[in-house]
Amino acid sequence: MDRDARIYVAGHRGLVGSAILRRLETGGFSNLIVRTHDELDLTRQADVEAFFEQERPEYVFLAAAKVGGILANATYPADFIRVNLQIQTNVIDAAYRFGAKKLLFLGSSCIYPKFAPQPMKEEHLLTGPLEPTNEPYAVAKIAGIVMVRSYRRQYGFNGISLMPTNLYGPGDNFDLTTSHVLPAMIRKFHEAKVAGAPSVTLWGTGSPRREFLHVDDLADAAVFLMERYDGEDILNVGVGEDVTIAELAEIVRDVVGYEGEIEWDTSKPDGTPRKLLDVSRLHALGWRARIGLREGIEQTYRWYCENAAC
Repeated sequence: MDRDARIYVAGHRGLVGSAILRRLETGGFSNLIVRTHDELDLTRQADVEAFFEQERPEYVFLAAAKVGGILANATYPADFIRVNLQIQTNVIDAAYRFGAKKLLFLGSSCIYPKFAPQPMKEEHLLTGPLEPTNEPYAVAKIAGIVMVRSYRRQYGFNGISLMPTNLYGPGDNFDLTTSHVLPAMIRKFHEAKVAGAPSVTLWGTGSPRREFLHVDDLADAAVFLMERYDGEDILNVGVGEDVTIAELAEIVRDVVGYEGEIEWDTSKPDGTPRKLLDVSRLHALGWRARIGLREGIEQTYRWYCENAAC
């Protein structure tokens, strides 16, 4: 990408979009196009088409999405499939029809079957049933992958699809009803420390294994692949290592400085037993994650204390 190329970052206020915007700015890209939700509702086809007709972005990072953890997915399943299908359908189609050179679509590791072999390879997609707790979101993301691939095959449109693992970092969502596991832990342990609570209750058994990627690493990978990858196949983006939820809780508790006990509510769901991505294809292209888990959690907790803590 030329440094003065017209680049649209959809979802620039979210965790992923804001990180991509930061990465582009530090990389010297000067012609960045953004719109808030109030300025452009991506679920409205006519508005999206009018925006693309006027702005004519050359490159599109599609980071806009409705996201959340187990509770949010269980509470709002219709919203998760409808909103994500609307956003990606409108943006992908408009990018093609109004002459974008390339589009990067961001999926999720939850697209893989619940009991996929570990670590999960790109070819495991659509080889088994999904995890029920996030099926609507996963189905929407799978539809986006297939749409990008189909536009490439039928129209020659240069779209690529990345499948990031669990993400975290500055700008994360710390709302306990809609957040993912890591930011929820940060908030719970912080509030328990401030209140002097004797214990913190976490969902499930603590036994599931998860992989966590700092969002700044994802942003770096996204820009790297936008410039260097033009393949049809999806690409996993992760660190290639995982921890149990219980191990994660101990790291977060230590970083926050909470000295109370951890109690596990085993009546709550665990979700998928394990989610670890095979990132050998990404490594072969020359990219690896650089931010360690504890380092990343420390950075995220500092951001939370400075920006989100009550």
